[in-house]
Amino acid sequence: MTRNRQVRLAARPVGLPDASTWNYVDADVPEPADGQVTVKVAYVSLDPAMRGWLNDVRSYVPPVQIDAVMRAHAVGHVSASNSPDFAVGDAVSGNFGATEYAVADAKDVVRVDESIAPLPTWLGALGFPGFTAYFGLLDVGKLKDGDTVVVSGAAGAVGSLVGQIAKQHGCTVIGIAGGAEKCAWLTDELGFDVAIDYKSESVAKALRQHAPKGIDVYFDNVGGEILDAALARLRLGARVVLCGAISGYNATEPTPGPQNYLSLLINRASMAGFIVFDFAGRYGEAAAKLGEWVADGKLVAREQVATGGIDKFGDTLLMLFEGKNTGKLVLQVS
Repeated sequence: MTRNRQVRLAARPVGLPDASTWNYVDADVPEPADGQVTVKVAYVSLDPAMRGWLNDVRSYVPPVQIDAVMRAHAVGHVSASNSPDFAVGDAVSGNFGATEYAVADAKDVVRVDESIAPLPTWLGALGFPGFTAYFGLLDVGKLKDGDTVVVSGAAGAVGSLVGQIAKQHGCTVIGIAGGAEKCAWLTDELGFDVAIDYKSESVAKALRQHAPKGIDVYFDNVGGEILDAALARLRLGARVVLCGAISGYNATEPTPGPQNYLSLLINRASMAGFIVFDFAGRYGEAAAKLGEWVADGKLVAREQVATGGIDKFGDTLLMLFEGKNTGKLVLQVS
C-alpha cells in the first residue's frame, strides 16, 4: 500500500515551534468522492503566517486544530480524479496541507501551467506571495510612479517582489534585509537602488542617508524597531502597508506598538493592514501581469527548495525565523 506521510499539529508552541509541536504520521491515500480529486503533492509552501495559525486566537482564518494536518498551500499532480474538470497528471495548486497526498473539491483546485514556470514558482512569484506583493503595493500602498519605496524583509518571498514591482513603476527602491549576501542579491540581481543590512548598520541612520526627502511607501514585513525607524522618515501623504510582523511572531511576551506613530498624524499619512484573500476575485489579473513580467525577464523569481521530504517540515519552517532563506522557501515532498 502506498504511504501517505502527513504533518499533524501535536501541541501549540510557546515561542518557536520545536519537535514537540508536530506529529509525523502515516495515513491512507484518500480516494476522491464525486466532484473531488486526489493530488500527489510535489512541493509545500513555507510561510511566516504559519506561525500565527498555530495559536488558538481569533484571526483572519481559524487556527489549525490539534491533530489536524498542518495547513499549507502546495502544488502537485492529480493522481486520481472524480471530476470532469481535471485529469490524472494535471498540475495543480491548492490548500492541500503538509501531506504527501491530499483530497480536495475540484472547485478549490487551480490548474497551473508548467510550460510557463516550474511548480515551485507557482508557490512564489505566481502564487500568493506574488499576489500579496502586487495588491499590497499597488492597491493598499497606492503606488505612484517615481515614489520612494522602502520594503523590510526585502530578501523574502514577498519583499523581493515588492521591490521589483516598484521598479517597474520608476520608483526609487530601498530594501532592508539581514546579511551582506542578501543585500548584494537585492542590488546586483533584483535592481534595488539601495540595500540596508540591519545586522551591521543602523536602519534609522541609513534611511536618513538614502531617503533624505522621506518615504512615500513603506511596505512592512517585520514590525518592531524597523517599523519605528521607517515611521520616523515618512513624507507628507505617505502610505504604510502592514503585510507582516515576523520579528514578533515567536514572542512570549506582548510586543510593544510603534513609538513613532504620531508621524502618521504629522504627515497626514495612512497605515493599513491587508490580507491577500481580500483580493481573491482579482487573482487572475495579478497572475496575468506577474506571468508577463516573469516571461519578459522583468521579474526575478527565486525559490529556495529544501529537500528531505515531508519529515523535514518542522526544520524547514524554522529557517524562516532564523533568517536562513532567500526568496520563496518551499519543501520538496516528492
